[in-house]
Amino acid sequence: MAVAEEALRRQLGKYKFRDLTIEELKNVSKTYPNFTFSMNTYTFKDGSQKDLLNFSGTVPVKYGNSYNIPIQLWILDSHPFAPPICFLKPTANMGISVGKHVDAHGRIYLPYLQNWSHPKSTVIGLIKEMIAKFEEELPLYSLSSSDAARQSELLSYIAKITEGETDMKSRSKIGGKNEGCFNKITVVGAGDLGIACVLAVAAKGVADKVILLDLSEGAAKGGTMDLEIFALPNVEISRDFSASADSKVVVVTVNSLGNAQTYLDVIQSNVDLFKGIIPAISHYSQNAVLLVASHPVEVMTYVAWKLSTFPKSRVIGVGANLDSERFQYILTNLLKAEVLAKDAWVIGEQGEDKVSSWTSYNLAANQTEGMAARNSRQKVANRAMEVLKGKGQRSWSVGLSVADLTDSILKDRRKVHSISTLAKGCCNINSEVFLSLPCILGTKGVLEVVKLEEDPLVQEKLQSSAGSIHDLQQQLKL
Repeated sequence: MAVAEEALRRQLGKYKFRDLTIEELKNVSKTYPNFTFSMNTYTFKDGSQKDLLNFSGTVPVKYGNSYNIPIQLWILDSHPFAPPICFLKPTANMGISVGKHVDAHGRIYLPYLQNWSHPKSTVIGLIKEMIAKFEEELPLYSLSSSDAARQSELLSYIAKITEGETDMKSRSKIGGKNEGCFNKITVVGAGDLGIACVLAVAAKGVADKVILLDLSEGAAKGGTMDLEIFALPNVEISRDFSASADSKVVVVTVNSLGNAQTYLDVIQSNVDLFKGIIPAISHYSQNAVLLVASHPVEVMTYVAWKLSTFPKSRVIGVGANLDSERFQYILTNLLKAEVLAKDAWVIGEQGEDKVSSWTSYNLAANQTEGMAARNSRQKVANRAMEVLKGKGQRSWSVGLSVADLTDSILKDRRKVHSISTLAKGCCNINSEVFLSLPCILGTKGVLEVVKLEEDPLVQEKLQSSAGSIHDLQQQLKL
């Protein structure tokens, strides 16, 4: 069908990238003229509704014989930076073959959707992969007349789900709790770190619900499969971005496993991965705190901030929280310097360039005594840092640190943590870089950056880290 551009332009008034969306729909119309376009209400899993553009039609599939498979694609208002939501639209005499890429409700899951990244991902490309996957495993089959009657009832229910006609009022309360008080956390990435975060958050009991968003290709395997087998209360595994809707905290743990040759290539691979994740996550949880645990955490927190367009207070990285907690523990329990430990922090850049610092310290009024106290304190700090160097950062350790941070956020504890935050304006840093600094955390993320004791050597190290991180960021393609 010919796309009525002016009518579409009016209908897509609330779409953030209207012109890009219209151009893509023109291409779809040329390639698949049988598709029809309309605006309808879509109901998300959390019960929220939105008027979205959708188009329906059939795609040709060869599976011995030739079949026309009916599908429906919903285009989100953040398109083309978020993938469409795809369904089969079987007639009453068709049954859904639940398989690797299709669930019982006809929802379609494909690697192309999981790896969606503008501008290389397009609706035409998506449909081509859909056809290829359907030719490997036909998603529909013919029903007998008796089965068709039962299928008709199921299709009516599915239509209500996908077209927003279900009564969602009963969902206004979850488990007797008001939805506004419902603490939901999403962990993105089902690798060792992602699973460690889920287990630590579940063990700490800080969330009413934990969503593990598995973006890996293919069926569940490894730890994800084990989580499905040994089901945990309040933990749900999903491959659908909409399952993350209205999360209070979203923890991003994904890291690219590509064949990049240089350090810059590795980071760029992670950036490309984030391009397909952060806009979608931000769309579904617009008031969330983004907590980044991907590597390198300073750069990837910056990337998440840019891609999400969230305020700086709501985009943070795990930073040196684990190192700081260990540092304080070593001072208190191993070196018996409990008085020093209260104000001791590890700050700056993760890795070899991290540095110890202090938020306050009552030096003696006498300058000589003050200098002696500083020297004594520094010797103790150096010993603690040497012990700290022998401690690796295993997935379960970082997971415990993530659970600690989410606890402070969800329960509004106003506790101080050394986390990656925008450092511009601190220590004469003028560039947009994220470094670990002691911050007060609450439900809105960073409430305040705690003032550090002035130390020229610490400032010099922070400025050096900021300079190298900024130079690296300038080479990335966002």
